[in-house]
Amino acid sequence: MKICDIHHIAIICSDYDRSKKFYVDVLGLAIIQETFRATRNSYKLDLRINDHTQIELFSFPNTPPRVGDPEACGLRHLAFRVENIEETIAYLKMYHIETENIRIDEITGKKFTFFKDPDNLPLEIYEA
Repeated sequence: MKICDIHHIAIICSDYDRSKKFYVDVLGLAIIQETFRATRNSYKLDLRINDHTQIELFSFPNTPPRVGDPEACGLRHLAFRVENIEETIAYLKMYHIETENIRIDEITGKKFTFFKDPDNLPLEIYEA
């Protein structure tokens, strides 16, 4: 077996319109396809990160809340590679999105910080 790449990351949101606006209008991800599944009363929005990676944004009625602590067992966070972290932080602040202070990865020496999506999912920006 050989894993080649990450195909997609699936996210379940509590407010579809708010999350769609965040990922499309704020983060600038392109819509590949939007599907309403009537039998599930659910949307599935496929968003392009790059030629190989997508986010699948789901809405379901009455979803339980996510454990908000990034140190809880399970998926920790989603990280996006950026070219300039200071410019990215300034851009996010235009949308009133707060970020943590910039930190330096003690192993790679690269800059990174965290912010949250509309459902408090921890997101990271990591300077390449």
